[in-house]
Amino acid sequence: MVVHRGQVVAEGWWAPYSADRPHLLYSLTKSFTSTAVGLAIGDGLLAPDSRVVDVLPDHVPADVSAQGRRITVHHLLTMTAGHPTDSLAEAWQREPDDLVKGFLSLPFATPEGTRHVYDNSTTFLLARMVERVTGQGLPEFLDARLFTPMGIDHAEWDRVASGAAFGFHGLHLTTEAVAAYGELLRNGGRWGDRQLVPRDWVELATGRHIDSEWILDGTPLADFSHGYGYQFWMARHGYHGQGSYAQQCLVIPSHDLVVAVTAQGNAQDVFDAVWECLLPGVGAPATARDDAALADRLARLSLPLVPGSADPGRTVTARLDASPEGSALPDGTTVTVEPTDGGWLVRFEPILEIAVGHDDWRESAPLGRPIVATGAWQGGTYVADLYVITTPHRVRLTVDTTTRTATATWSTPPLTGPDLALHARSPLMTRPDVA
Repeated sequence: MVVHRGQVVAEGWWAPYSADRPHLLYSLTKSFTSTAVGLAIGDGLLAPDSRVVDVLPDHVPADVSAQGRRITVHHLLTMTAGHPTDSLAEAWQREPDDLVKGFLSLPFATPEGTRHVYDNSTTFLLARMVERVTGQGLPEFLDARLFTPMGIDHAEWDRVASGAAFGFHGLHLTTEAVAAYGELLRNGGRWGDRQLVPRDWVELATGRHIDSEWILDGTPLADFSHGYGYQFWMARHGYHGQGSYAQQCLVIPSHDLVVAVTAQGNAQDVFDAVWECLLPGVGAPATARDDAALADRLARLSLPLVPGSADPGRTVTARLDASPEGSALPDGTTVTVEPTDGGWLVRFEPILEIAVGHDDWRESAPLGRPIVATGAWQGGTYVADLYVITTPHRVRLTVDTTTRTATATWSTPPLTGPDLALHARSPLMTRPDVA
């Protein structure tokens, strides 16, 4: 969605994705947690210099270091606590039931406030601090103070095993809700005639506080190297909240522009397209022919259906081979493909069963979260694409009738683990398995 001066100028979804579906935002969730911190600060319940050890004293390890005692809200928001790398996996290994304690017990490599290192744990701690001082869960607090006043009634949160919202990941919103959030930020926290978020907090959160380093995969990315704010990245133009696989809320105040993206893609590709294609056209005269061509293209957006035949009388049972990289199901799972009217019922026994359409999309929710699927016979092989439609991820299923073997692999691996059954449940509840 592209919003210019408060007006939607272009929007499109590739079928089977659609405007009305909430979508997993991955780490774009962090920016919303930052806003919750700003609301708590505006209420006088927190301050940038509030220390973790003071707000969450029951989560402080007995041998906490002097630096651990000095970590503040500001250090967490800027990811400058001083750990050498993302602490999430090691902190959770150290304290499986208490990530706060695990975070504070890890050794620090640099003084607090001096070096930005992308660190998921920092946002988890912020979420728990907001909950402690407000007496509300993070989802309930943001519902009451942000989403409900904005008319957003469909926020869904994935959770850790204790039931707490991740805070650093796991929020599901529609693309329109992400665009509305960008507009709220562009307008300094104002929504209609209400100041929902303090203007000074928006300015503070979306301003540059520290040099940024993108070190997750060792690849330098232009729009992640201009500095870091309070859970926002500075870009070549404006600033952005971002999540894995190109979940984006990009705000460009100089052009009165907001770009909201829910996707399975690459963030830097999105930015490059905005700078090279979109910005040069802002304010340029349009023609009726241009508008009609764009409207036609946006109306026809669709991901490809699986090509092949229906072969309606054909049934097959196979055993799943989980050796391919990115397997979504356990080795040896029994896979049965049975024809139904206009498609198939695919059973992964004893885990779940999924409805699959032919030359069409078919939706089912076997464990609570919708899965939209399409498939076809290609000679002696059955092929289906299973979209976990509220996420960026899909599973490609192949069943070979000759060898009676099947594979089910992810297009992109979910960051919370490969088990399809886990991601078919709503809400997802897990302790993240972070490599």
